[in-house]
Amino acid sequence: QVHLVESGGGLVQSGASLKLSCVAPVSIASIKFMAWYRQVPGKERELVAYFSNVGATYYAEFVKNRFTIWRDDNKNAVYLTMRNLAPEDTATYYCNADSGPRDRPEDEYEYWGQGTQVSVSS
Repeated sequence: QVHLVESGGGLVQSGASLKLSCVAPVSIASIKFMAWYRQVPGKERELVAYFSNVGATYYAEFVKNRFTIWRDDNKNAVYLTMRNLAPEDTATYYCNADSGPRDRPEDEYEYWGQGTQVSVSS
């Protein structure tokens, strides 16, 4: 099992910035999607952003122009820079590694970290 490790969360004021880091114990160069999700207790985990291994990015509408995802395959890491944080961004943020569809289902995988807490006060 591959365990991703997130860090960088904290308690900040509205309008502040944070940088989240996710480090994998293995090479991520071949991993199709490296992504960040977030979850509020009692609600479904939601996709925040992803960065594919061919350079495609996606951002949820609620973070566009505020968050930036970046992957550094040389460091086996993916980052999420967050700026202009608001109370509604308060959540546990999870790093995700996803193989995407493969020719053989048994070759597919998805890994998660334990999460890092981001709390934004008004």
